Amino acid sequence: MHKTGSLYDRIYECVRRIPPGRVATYGQIAHLIGTCSPRNVGYAMASVQPDQDVPWHRVINAQGRISLRSDGGPCSEQRRLLEQEGVCFTEDGRVNLELYGWKVPLDLLREI
Repeated sequence: MHKTGSLYDRIYECVRRIPPGRVATYGQIAHLIGTCSPRNVGYAMASVQPDQDVPWHRVINAQGRISLRSDGGPCSEQRRLLEQEGVCFTEDGRVNLELYGWKVPLDLLREI
């Protein structure tokens, strides 16, 4: 991943690498990018346009939950997309990060 380009472009490039059936946390993406906070990642995910090829739904919070939208409501679309990829939720709405969390490949770490 190149360190050039806008912050959102770099975040989107990183998120595109999360494989189907896996999730990453806002903090994990921020750590990989290195020059932003989890909140910046959240803003970037909220800014994804429908015509962009960014799998925004694969980014969740550190508790393994889907974060509430800015209007305070849940995002059932995000859960639906994750479930279509085989990600399971517990009864209280959490994703097991040990089971479904993205294990970043070493070659990607070298690029960042």
